[in-house]
Amino acid sequence: MRFRHPDGSTVHLAYCTNVHPAETLDGVLAQLRDHCEPVRKRLGRDRLGIGLWLAKDAARALITDPVALRGLRTELDRRGLEVVTLNGFPYEGFGAEEVKYRVYKPDWADPERLAHTSDLARLLASLLPGDVTEGTVSTLPLAWRTAHDTRSADTATTALTTLAERLDALQELTGRSIRVGLEPEPGCVVETTADAIAPLTRIGRPDRIGLCLDTCHLATSFEDPATALDALAAARVPVVKSQLSAALHAEHPHLPEVREALAAFDEPRFLHQTRTVAEDTLHGTDDLGPALDGAALPDETPWRAHFHVPLHAAPAAPLTSTLDVLQDTLTRLVGGEHPRTHHLEVETYTWQALPPELRPRARAQLADGIAAELTLARDLLTHLGLKELP
Repeated sequence: MRFRHPDGSTVHLAYCTNVHPAETLDGVLAQLRDHCEPVRKRLGRDRLGIGLWLAKDAARALITDPVALRGLRTELDRRGLEVVTLNGFPYEGFGAEEVKYRVYKPDWADPERLAHTSDLARLLASLLPGDVTEGTVSTLPLAWRTAHDTRSADTATTALTTLAERLDALQELTGRSIRVGLEPEPGCVVETTADAIAPLTRIGRPDRIGLCLDTCHLATSFEDPATALDALAAARVPVVKSQLSAALHAEHPHLPEVREALAAFDEPRFLHQTRTVAEDTLHGTDDLGPALDGAALPDETPWRAHFHVPLHAAPAAPLTSTLDVLQDTLTRLVGGEHPRTHHLEVETYTWQALPPELRPRARAQLADGIAAELTLARDLLTHLGLKELP
C-alpha cells in the first residue's frame, strides 16, 4: 500500500510474510498464491506491498538462477504484489516447532550473515517495482548478548562496513539504493535504540546502515518513543524502516488472574522476553515462562512481553497490548513535516502461537486478520494526513 505524505513523498506500508514461513522458493511462490493475494483482495486493492522473508535456501536458489528470479518478479506482478523491503532477520527454520534462540544465528560475527544479507540486497534491487529506486532490509541487532565479546564486536563492525561498500557498488551497478537496518530486540547486544547508537556510529555509514525500529521491541523495553527518536536524531542515526507491532502488557502481574492470563501466552516456539521497570531499572527474563515461574522479576510494576499480538485485537482483560506505543511512535515517524522513514511493515508473525482459542483455524481467517491489521495501520496513517494512493 502506498501513501502520499503531505511533503509529496511516498510512504510504503507492507505486511511481513514471515507469518507464512517457507524455506524454499516453491514455498515462497505458494505463499503469494495462498496468502498474500487473498489479503490484497480482501482489502479491495489492485496492489499490495509485502515485506518478503526469504530463507537461506530460497535466497540461494534465486541468486544462482536468474530465470527463477525473473519468475518470482513475474509472479509478484501477476498477483498484484510489490516488494520494497525484505525481512533479513531470521536466516532459516522460522517455521520450526521450536525457534527460540536459533533465530539469532548466524550472527554478524559469522561470515554467513554477511553473505546472506548481501544476497538479499542483490535480490531486492531486482525485485523493486519499476518506479521505486530505494529498498530496505532489516537484520538482527549484531548478536544475542551471551555470544558477543570484543573480538566478535570488531568482526561485526568489519562485516557491516564491508556490507556498506557492497551496497555502494550495487547502486552503481543497478541504480537502486538498498539500506540495511539493525533491529533492536530485547536480550540482544543491541536491545534498545540507545544501544544502537554506538555501533552504528562506529560503522559510520548512515547512508547505508541504520536502524529498523520495531514498535513491539521498543515497548517491551519500556522505551519512550519521543526520547528514543530524539536521541537517534541527535546521533544522526536514520530509521531506515519501522515494523509496526504491539507487545503484550500486564498492568498488575502480581495478581493470580493476571498470571493465569499470561500463562496462556507462554508457548514453546518463540522467545517471549519479558521486562519490567522497577526503581528506574529495567529487569528482564529471556522468556515468559521463567518470569511466571518464580521471583525472577519484580511484580509490583507492569510487565511487557515480546509477543507480537494482532494490532486490531488486543488480548482480553486483564491483559492488553501496547498499541498506544505504536501510535505514538508512528505519529513521530511520519506525522511531522517530513517522514523519518518511508518504509512501514506490519509484522505479527505469532498468529499460530496465540492461545489456541485465538488462533485462526483456516487460511481465510488468517487473511481476514492480516487485512484487519493493515486496515488499522491505514487508518492511522490517513488520520495523520497521509493520502492513500491507488
